[in-house]
Amino acid sequence: MDAIVRRIVTALNDEGYEAYIVGGAVRDLLMKRVPHDYDVTTSARPEEIHAVAAKQGWHTVEIQGEQFGIVVLVVDGMTVETASFRGEAYGKDSHRPETVWYAQTLREDVLRRDFTVNALAMDADGHVYDYTGGQRDIRRKRLVTVGDPHQRFQEDALRLFRACRFVGQLDFLPAKELTRAMPDAFSRVAGLSVERVVREIDRLMTTPAAYKGLDLLVRSGLGACCCRRKENGQYHEVPILPECSHLPQTPQSKPFHLFDAWFHTLAVVANTPPDLLLRYAALFHDIAKGLPGIRGRKDGRYTDYGHDAKGADMARQILLRWQKRPPFAERIAWLVKTHMKFHYFANTGQGDVLKWLRHEALEGPFRRTDELVEAVQQATALACADIRGCGHADASTEGTSSFGAYMADMARQMPVSTKDLSYDRRVPEVCGTRTGECLRILLTRVQNQNLDNDSDILAAAARKWMERQRGDCHDRT
Repeated sequence: MDAIVRRIVTALNDEGYEAYIVGGAVRDLLMKRVPHDYDVTTSARPEEIHAVAAKQGWHTVEIQGEQFGIVVLVVDGMTVETASFRGEAYGKDSHRPETVWYAQTLREDVLRRDFTVNALAMDADGHVYDYTGGQRDIRRKRLVTVGDPHQRFQEDALRLFRACRFVGQLDFLPAKELTRAMPDAFSRVAGLSVERVVREIDRLMTTPAAYKGLDLLVRSGLGACCCRRKENGQYHEVPILPECSHLPQTPQSKPFHLFDAWFHTLAVVANTPPDLLLRYAALFHDIAKGLPGIRGRKDGRYTDYGHDAKGADMARQILLRWQKRPPFAERIAWLVKTHMKFHYFANTGQGDVLKWLRHEALEGPFRRTDELVEAVQQATALACADIRGCGHADASTEGTSSFGAYMADMARQMPVSTKDLSYDRRVPEVCGTRTGECLRILLTRVQNQNLDNDSDILAAAARKWMERQRGDCHDRT
């Protein structure tokens, strides 16, 4: 236990109150992981917690949650939520409890929690209190609800998404009773805000076993549900992720693909680093496979011509309806759109790479050269994951990685905007009020490899351009 947190627990104990760390921190300690934060539960009421804090000289932060018995303590720069034992009852709201009351015992407090591995408590001496079998489930690597899963999910529909996230975060398997109970609570998902749902999916996407959580999300049918967004005082239905629902039933042609489209997608996700943008690109890269107008057959094999362009449109639409920032959505859409072209360049040795980079510099969603370079590096990582995700034990990504490094070097030499030009004060001194016009012409010439991106060369070119402009004006007069 963190020394500062032990001080908090001990200080409450010294004043005659029960106090324990509870939830994820205990779980992580038992799994030999470093907790990213700590929560304390205590028999003390909020005013009593404040009194202990004042006596110790600790700062407290005013939060809305204090009405639910939560006091935020700041001790030596560390923030710790300290909550009174409490019970809850749920009503019409899909996430928030309808009534909250103070409980008398630790047992009452932990029995209201979501999963057994999150219902563990530990005192200042390190003794663990386990009323739900959480330690057993950690050993078995199983995610199990506290009590009846139907009741737990009916109480708070966000727990459905938290189940997916914890499966990925802990690399556990969900208990059969948990997965069977999920559909009964799907009607409650409609009352969740899209912000809460997407926040859970985002957290899932960067977990070590994200593919497991995604599999639960899609195969259970949870991804096909709708949540809601409030705009101008009105609630609007927001589909979550129905676009992935067809993938588990979408076969692919062997021998190139050993897996169906969904298992391949999960394998690609598993082979990407835990970066949110890359993981979403991996999830969406083949999302259009199997769709009408995309799925075909040629020489007895399945084809999906155009799935890259269609998938890019679908990825953009999903992310924007989730209210992701447009640049984030556009980068992911670009990676989905270009993933087949990247494979073509890397594996065939054909195609004009420079021409393609120049086109992306001119027409792509990039504002600076460093963005183009970053996108090429991301495309390389996605391509390597795509290769590994095909399931062939002897698949090599060495050539793709080398080609990606080569493309990144070329991209570094490709200015995207005039700010990427290596010009100095000589250009504005020569061009004056026409500097912007001149720089745009110089940019095009550098992109077309008619000029090197060098300050002396650009200054000379600007001087010649201005001389021609003056000559044209003189001829007209």
